[in-house]
Amino acid sequence: MNAGRAELCAVVLAAGEGTRLRPLTERLPKALCPVGNVPLLDRALDRLAGLGLVGPDRVAVNACYLGAQVVDHVGRRAHLSVEPGDPLGTAGGVANLRDWIAGRGVLVGNADAYLADPGRRPGPDIAALLHGWDGDSVRLLGQPAPDPTAPGTFDGHVFTGFSLLPWRLVRELPPGFGDLVRAVWRPAEAAGALSVVPYPGTFYDTGTPADYLAANLHAADGGNLVDPTATVTGRCRTAVVGAGAVVRGDVERAVVWPGATVGPDERLRDVVRAGTALTVPGTPPSPGRGSI
Repeated sequence: MNAGRAELCAVVLAAGEGTRLRPLTERLPKALCPVGNVPLLDRALDRLAGLGLVGPDRVAVNACYLGAQVVDHVGRRAHLSVEPGDPLGTAGGVANLRDWIAGRGVLVGNADAYLADPGRRPGPDIAALLHGWDGDSVRLLGQPAPDPTAPGTFDGHVFTGFSLLPWRLVRELPPGFGDLVRAVWRPAEAAGALSVVPYPGTFYDTGTPADYLAANLHAADGGNLVDPTATVTGRCRTAVVGAGAVVRGDVERAVVWPGATVGPDERLRDVVRAGTALTVPGTPPSPGRGSI
């Protein structure tokens, strides 16, 4: 199966609460947290567009926690599936879209996955996941695990945010809460119907402040990434500064969210600043660390 064929659709999972990123996600859903001054959800949608998957007929986004923000942000760019109550999980979110999927294979992406391949633009960088797919098996995008035998690995790989699911398995997903690991991936693995396609670039799942900071610093590529509307009269070293932010102090290896401020007497290092006073520390992990 080739990317862009009409029988393939895509689902971006954006309903989660992002509990490990709190307190940042108390005010903003994880899917809208910016990395390199681009909301994670937009990065996912741009990657799908690079595969020819665009519009509400081909792309769906689920929402739940702070869902109104996600709905407003997506607008008409994708079909929206708003889950009432608590999030339905990765399997439940896909099952809830069964009528929209309607017989197609599904490329499922986690909104919180940060991927970057210096040799390929977003979309083509994961195209190998689709190449030659038989439409019947399960595929995962992955990277070799530091410990290939560790729990949570698949064929010695850690999952890096995107998977391919055949319709035959999607139509059997039960309604309600569930996760893809137990409902689809492990049973497919046991049946010999799961394979892992290696991702050669950098991956962070951005689920913790440390990983979130590391993804931003990777996007900054060793320098400063400052939005043109930000005001910087202080000193920035390896920093990401968002739209409308004001930096009058000293920031190093830091992220300053859109609209946030850093006072003239402040010295921030290895942190995320949101608003006028919220400072969330993060210790950068080893490159490429991720989780399911």
